[in-house]
Amino acid sequence: MTKKDTQNAGNIVTFSLQSNKSSGKIADLAAGIVDFRYYESILSNTVSATATVLESGYQVKGNKAKGKGTILDNLPVRGGERARIIIEDAKGKELDLPLYVNRVRDVDPGTQKDIYFIDFAPAEFFANEQTRVVKRYTGKISSHVQEIMQNVLKSGAKLDVDNTGLNYNFIGNDRKPLYTITWLASKSVPINSGTGKGNSIGGAAGFLFFQTHDQFNFVSIDRLFKSKPKAKYIYNNVDVKPSGYNDKILSYKIKSDVDLQQNLTMGVYNNRSMFFDFYAMNYKVVDYNVTQQEGKIFNAAPYFAPDRVAKEFTQSPTRLMTHVLDSGAIMKGDTQQKQLNQPVEPNFDAENTMVQSIMRYNQMFSIQVNVTVPGNFNLRAGQTVYCDFPGIEPGSQLSENSATGGIYIIAHLCHKITPTETYTSLSLVRDSFNDK
Repeated sequence: MTKKDTQNAGNIVTFSLQSNKSSGKIADLAAGIVDFRYYESILSNTVSATATVLESGYQVKGNKAKGKGTILDNLPVRGGERARIIIEDAKGKELDLPLYVNRVRDVDPGTQKDIYFIDFAPAEFFANEQTRVVKRYTGKISSHVQEIMQNVLKSGAKLDVDNTGLNYNFIGNDRKPLYTITWLASKSVPINSGTGKGNSIGGAAGFLFFQTHDQFNFVSIDRLFKSKPKAKYIYNNVDVKPSGYNDKILSYKIKSDVDLQQNLTMGVYNNRSMFFDFYAMNYKVVDYNVTQQEGKIFNAAPYFAPDRVAKEFTQSPTRLMTHVLDSGAIMKGDTQQKQLNQPVEPNFDAENTMVQSIMRYNQMFSIQVNVTVPGNFNLRAGQTVYCDFPGIEPGSQLSENSATGGIYIIAHLCHKITPTETYTSLSLVRDSFNDK
């Protein structure tokens, strides 16, 4: 690793493609990369990357040609080529990215040079298109996730799975693996939720399934908010970084502080669900108000954003939902007799989990801030960071905005590296304020 100042550019240590036709044929693109961007998101099952290539010839190890043509034609690049990519931030932190070519696009050919974009994805992104979930699964959702990743997707990547508190039985029905796990995430409740005893159900339903550089993550939203901040940043009008902060925020923009109409549409504050049980031939209407989550979920800051909304807009349901209960379907037991001896009840406790997870997904995006910081390759999607933002006061010095500042979850992340600069762009979200 090389020692660099935080204001200097990072470094593309290695950037090469291996031919599908001949494993010994490797093309070096490092000198032609004018822009490389690596992406993570808590809303994306896999990571991705995009390289902008400016090419005036090609370099292939072991090839005797003297630069005629381009790498696209002479390697050639036809999709699925293994990439060897190692990038380094200004502090010497390296990221080794084992990715594969997904597509080449927007080629702008010329007589002296070509410009084009290469999109990259991990092996699991392609394996997801080659296999399906078909068997019956019985037991805890967290166990289903581990089995699908290991035995269906056959991923060798590290997997971080939170234990779920309830059982759910289902049949794969030829769904794709990554889709199936995302579908299961919406039905998951963290163990010891609510009362903190046994497999109780509280207001903390809702999991996320996403990939970072280190691993795949199947984690509860509450766990993300509870995690210790990975870094601390500040925005001010002086060049010196104050003591106690990892770095300065170079720029920021408050994307959304409140969107009342959107939240009403999504039923974030108050909603009504109708559950149909065709086995018993009856139905049940359930009203759910955001106040029922009080004390059952973990907030990033002391004052829950929905609690600050004018009460006249939260008193009546603003979203109506329907759900058919699966009473009598996929009964417990591995024999017919055992299944017949089971009480006929819903396989999925939709009444206590479906509405809560829908509300929680929308609540966590109540406040959204986009920030740009000096390249920091230690950061991952799903981690928390602490940010201090300025307030408005007379005089030349910026004051602290205590309401906007505090802990945020990294929802989306982009590491950008060019020959002259290295930045990390973060889309930060949370569900609460630091009102005085």
